[in-house]
Amino acid sequence: MLMTVHEAPLSAPSCGNCQIRHRAVCARCETDELAALDAIKFYRSFEAGQTLIWSGDRMDFVASVVTGVATLTQVMEDGRTQTVGLLFPSDFVGRPGRDHAPYNVIATTDLLMCCFRKKPFEELMGRTPHIGQRLLEMTLDELDAAREWMLLLGRKTAREKIASLLAIVARREASLHLRAPQGRMAFDLPLTREAMADYLGLTLETVSRQMSALKRDGIIVLEGKRHVSVPSFDRLLEEAGDDADGGFVG
Repeated sequence: MLMTVHEAPLSAPSCGNCQIRHRAVCARCETDELAALDAIKFYRSFEAGQTLIWSGDRMDFVASVVTGVATLTQVMEDGRTQTVGLLFPSDFVGRPGRDHAPYNVIATTDLLMCCFRKKPFEELMGRTPHIGQRLLEMTLDELDAAREWMLLLGRKTAREKIASLLAIVARREASLHLRAPQGRMAFDLPLTREAMADYLGLTLETVSRQMSALKRDGIIVLEGKRHVSVPSFDRLLEEAGDDADGGFVG
């Protein structure tokens, strides 16, 4: 079942000044379509570490991440937990036409969600091609990212895995601010070392060792536990085994 949630703060963004507007499911909507969405939306906030949705829960809403990061996890029969995805600002949670959640969704940081009541959202999709078109684009981007992640987990070295994850976060941070991922970049890493190890299929010791090696070699600069500066994004891509024209979908 859903855990206790908090009402969104009074400062929750309106559609007109929302920072994820250009990337979210509503990105192609006209004024009248935004008004229709606004009539069925509400905001929910979650604290870091809180479970938004348990696998198998019946979902009565779909949502976009406004601020914060969440993980998608799946528990195997023997109790082991595998992180299977990350949700960044503008990412969509839930699937129209599916009543139950396939994964646990857990807030990695404090999280603000823009939610839509599921049945009215599904009906609106039928009347509003712009929403369906944008959702299809986002789904195809997610498919491309999943295929890239299969390559990362199956073929990349530990160092390349760490660099790839850092590149993903850097790209998403840049896209939210309508900037190209290039040159010097800085961002806050939303995952702990333990969460990175779980997501990448590495040990905690390996993650710590590789982060230290990237820092020592000048690929990244660490400030505190979470703030990361990248002097050259191209060098980071080289360490990830990618290049400026390829790599992960942002």
